[in-house]
Amino acid sequence: MEITFTNASLTTLCNSEKKLRGKYGPQLAAKIAQRLNELQAVDNLGAMRLLPGHCHELSQNLKGLLAISLIGKERLAFKPNHDPLPSLASGGLDWVQVTKITVVGIGDYH
Repeated sequence: MEITFTNASLTTLCNSEKKLRGKYGPQLAAKIAQRLNELQAVDNLGAMRLLPGHCHELSQNLKGLLAISLIGKERLAFKPNHDPLPSLASGGLDWVQVTKITVVGIGDYH
């Protein structure tokens, strides 16, 4: 899958193991890198449902975003990078058609 980031600082952070470790510590930095590698390795978002990490759609004020679990309440939040969004006939997001995402943040949004 193709991964982009919302801004240059997030791009720099996520593409540097050293910067990730400096900001999040070694354990969380390793998990972030693992999840990004998993996302990059799959052909589409539908495959993420089969992997650990509880990839899920968010609701309420975060509707339109998805997240994958990291450690504890920490999440990697992202959105499909398609216009228009791939939709099912029922109106929900068609995960299998999502092949590009934009990472919007890392943290605890709970």
